[in-house]
Amino acid sequence: MRNHDLAFLKRFSMVIAFLALLALGLILFARHLNSKVTYPADPSAQQATADRIAPVGAVYAGATGAAAQAAAQVAAAAAATANVPFDGRTDGAEIFNNGPCTGCHTAGVGGAPKLDASGIGARVAQQGLEELIKKATSGFTGTAGTMPPKGGNPALTDDQIKAVVEYMVAQSKK
Repeated sequence: MRNHDLAFLKRFSMVIAFLALLALGLILFARHLNSKVTYPADPSAQQATADRIAPVGAVYAGATGAAAQAAAQVAAAAAATANVPFDGRTDGAEIFNNGPCTGCHTAGVGGAPKLDASGIGARVAQQGLEELIKKATSGFTGTAGTMPPKGGNPALTDDQIKAVVEYMVAQSKK
């Protein structure tokens, strides 16, 4: 090799070493700066952690526990009745005219008995009122058609269905 090749190789090696030390210095400086910065906590991660470690149940003990348990039962009952149609009223006429019943029983759709002596009146004579209430509550599939449970509205209570059937029977006698 010649002298100018050796001088180039020496300078090139020194530049490469300098650049490697510079890169190492920048990496260490960036790491130092990153350790000084505080990042805010991620709310979704905090919520996920809270959900993961939340208690599965509650322990009720003594008089305080009994009171808390009674309050929980009252709250559960209130939540269950909040979804009852017609606010839990048992007015058969209101439920029939504004609920799912009138759609089929007024026109006799799908073999549904109409509100007359040959429709509902004949069914009462054949099966009795209690059997009609049972079929209206739990549903019925016959040769003429299908009666869905509670007229297709499962939120209606059994007392409301009974009131509707009694209203329909009363209307068939007029």
